[in-house]
Amino acid sequence: MTDLAPLRRALLSVSDKTGLIDLAKALDARGVELLSTGGSAQAIRDAGLPVKDVADVTGFPEMMDGRVKTLHPVVHGGLLARRDLEAHVAAMNEHSIGAIDLLVVNLYPFEETVAKGADFDTCIENIDIGGPAMIRSAAKNHAFVNVVTDVEDYAALLAELEANDGQTTLAFRQKLAQTAYGRTAAYDTAVSTWMAGAIDLSEPRRRSFAGTFAQTLRYGENSHQSAAFYTDGTGRAGVATAQQHQGKELSYNNINDTDAAFELVAEFDPADGPTVAIIKHANPCGVARGATLLEAYQNAFNCDRTSAFGGIVALNMPLDEDTAKAIVEIFTEVVIAPGASDAAKAVFATKKNLRLLTTDSLPDVTAKQLTMRQVAGGMLVQDKDTGYVGMDDLKVVTKAKPSDAQMADLLFAWKVAKHVKSNAIVYVKDAATVGVGAGQMSRLDSALIAAKKAERMADAMGLPEPLTKGSAVASDAFFPFADGLMEAAAAGATCVIQPGGSMRDDEVIATADEAGIAMVFTGMRHFRH
Repeated sequence: MTDLAPLRRALLSVSDKTGLIDLAKALDARGVELLSTGGSAQAIRDAGLPVKDVADVTGFPEMMDGRVKTLHPVVHGGLLARRDLEAHVAAMNEHSIGAIDLLVVNLYPFEETVAKGADFDTCIENIDIGGPAMIRSAAKNHAFVNVVTDVEDYAALLAELEANDGQTTLAFRQKLAQTAYGRTAAYDTAVSTWMAGAIDLSEPRRRSFAGTFAQTLRYGENSHQSAAFYTDGTGRAGVATAQQHQGKELSYNNINDTDAAFELVAEFDPADGPTVAIIKHANPCGVARGATLLEAYQNAFNCDRTSAFGGIVALNMPLDEDTAKAIVEIFTEVVIAPGASDAAKAVFATKKNLRLLTTDSLPDVTAKQLTMRQVAGGMLVQDKDTGYVGMDDLKVVTKAKPSDAQMADLLFAWKVAKHVKSNAIVYVKDAATVGVGAGQMSRLDSALIAAKKAERMADAMGLPEPLTKGSAVASDAFFPFADGLMEAAAAGATCVIQPGGSMRDDEVIATADEAGIAMVFTGMRHFRH
């Protein structure tokens, strides 16, 4: 392979015309011959620059509503021909094929079209064919050809030409080629994923996933692991699309925990009241709804003040000044909310290491999407857990019936339990968690840990008894034995929500009846591993 390669002729054909004219002017100033198509050619021509239409070079007009314009040997021969092989050069001369040294292409806006909810036929028409074909040709022949697929690489290209007297280095072309193949792979992934959904194919034979680089992370979960953050292009409200107002760069763990916090708090409709979730190591250590955000934060904080130190705080409505003042009283890593007042931002400005993220909205917890987890030699793929249980879905299975207030707390606890690592036990009283047991190998241990945490908080707050007395308790999966339920009863729980479905349901129900506890079944579990 040659190292330095001159740039004499360029083909520019872009959907996104951002920066196109400035790039064309810079290339023209270097004496580069410009070829183009359709709207790109017209824009360059309107700017007063010399440009040849590809149709004039190929001798064939654009046809079939633009579906066929660059799929021609004169174009692909110009991109694919090896300049160091006599046979290739001879073929170019024989068929009047001019070498193309630079291809600048960005593709039809397929992803954006899908995101707008366009119908099937419109999405199909926004699948680019000629663009990916040319990109692949140019990238394959990167020994001689530069291929640019991202607007943000225009400046780098011009800098490379300036540094090398109108030439580019092999290392630069290789980097462009890799980016180009990544772009076509991501594009095909978007098309394939959309089509699987459009034709209701839940288990396609081949499935791919793609992301766009967002930032390098200092390290992964631990300092010896390298890591980076990629976005999926869906634009879904959340940590990937949030605006960071202050603080250090987010770490791997920050991003993971912030996502967990915001997804949890999004379960609670702002119309039902301000709600705050505090997360530590991807598990909630306090969730509460209040008359105000400040009250909600204080109640969430009082669930487990120890674990809240260095945690992530998520709010279901814009951050206000009073709540901001309360949050900065302890060390907090990240706060994320759908907005923040200027006064709240001013409060946070005094804590330079505190990250504040805001979004335009809450995540849509009902939206269908896939979750992926890599295993040795493969990938586990499933639908995101969007399972929802309302009042009408509950089945009362005990002699005691939950009161309206108890039912409200049961449903609150159920929403929280969905976001607690299994095995999960969650105690709730007056729309606030008062004990959370997460990630234990037995449900009994989760119930014990949650109760012990509540006892510790009662001592710290000078309360006469733990707030689990008179609470509602949620279990993310059924009680396989009555022991876990008995522990919840010992902690003071007066009502229980669980999926049901155990071989010992009758035993568990009988135990609840003996204890005078009301219990409802959901018929749905929320394992989270």
